Amino acid sequence: MIINYDNKKTKKDIFEKTPAAKLETITGKGAINKLIYGENLFILKTLLDDYLGNVDLVYIDPPFATNGYFTISEGRANTISSSKGDCVAYSDTIIGAAFLEFLRERLIFLRELLSERGSIYLHIDYKIGHYVKIIMDEVFGGNNFRNDITRIKCNPKNFARKAYGNIKDLILFYSKSDNIVWNNPRAQFSKEDTERLFRKVDKDGRQYTTIPLHAPGETLNGNTGKEWRGIKPPKGRHWRSEPAVLEELDKAGLIEWSSKGVPRKKIFLDEQEGKKVQDIWEFKDPQYPSYPTEKSLDLLKFIIEASSNVGDLVLDCFCGSGTTLVAAQLLNRRWIGIDKSEQSIKICQKRLNDLPNDLFSKVEYELIQQL
Repeated sequence: MIINYDNKKTKKDIFEKTPAAKLETITGKGAINKLIYGENLFILKTLLDDYLGNVDLVYIDPPFATNGYFTISEGRANTISSSKGDCVAYSDTIIGAAFLEFLRERLIFLRELLSERGSIYLHIDYKIGHYVKIIMDEVFGGNNFRNDITRIKCNPKNFARKAYGNIKDLILFYSKSDNIVWNNPRAQFSKEDTERLFRKVDKDGRQYTTIPLHAPGETLNGNTGKEWRGIKPPKGRHWRSEPAVLEELDKAGLIEWSSKGVPRKKIFLDEQEGKKVQDIWEFKDPQYPSYPTEKSLDLLKFIIEASSNVGDLVLDCFCGSGTTLVAAQLLNRRWIGIDKSEQSIKICQKRLNDLPNDLFSKVEYELIQQL
């Protein structure tokens, strides 16, 4: 599906007519990590020269088309304001179709920068997110859509308006191809989970549950369709393992037989890495942020660990408070951060410079400015 609106450019025009940025190194020349101060569209065009197909993970938290300003005063970030405050961190005044094209232009360059195994997580809100998903489908392909993730951002509020309270925003997760980095993140079982899912206890006090030894699908000629211990799989199903493997499992005491002679495989709690993470996350924003819309460090660490490996390159072209860069640094990933806000760059530098330098994660970065 493609969304149409006035002044929508062709990809050809975006690539050919977007000027490349002229960049100058301020400090840290040659460092593998880059913090770049300037207009991200032009900088992304410039990065194509050295990073085409080399970025492994993109996370962006762009403006949300709120038509307002975000300010900082007395070292603390303020909520959205309808007029400029003492110190404007950034403006969010592009709205409607202009906002969609603003985002689309940048997404087109980001897709080119992504490696074939790369992924992008785009953070957006419920007011504009459904339009942004159509743009993402157009740029990355609907077949590369992975998840629409609901992120619980705060505690319930009791605002006096005729609508339900809003405690969530969303993250759109796409890949460049089907061959992506995916580290299959797991969540710890809660006490309620273990009591509900692992109700049985063996003679050694280990909690366990059981699962069927067969799975859907018939195998007419393979070993998994053959008889084992005088039993054949139910109609329309086959053994999960060959009879020889089932025999070994039984000898090892890993198969439980019911009173009616039905075998099931034992699954022990202490052998599980955790439960599969679902598409509703609870990562609440900092209560006293240093920069407007600062996101949870745990959220960014979770995303980076799920969709990149040590040494991979992470890019955030709306880096704001620098949470993505800090998380990447702590997890031993390379990183590039871009922002056009002077306040953003100062806060990123402070947070990065405050990180401990140790043998494995010395904080070194090249500070670059657009001329």
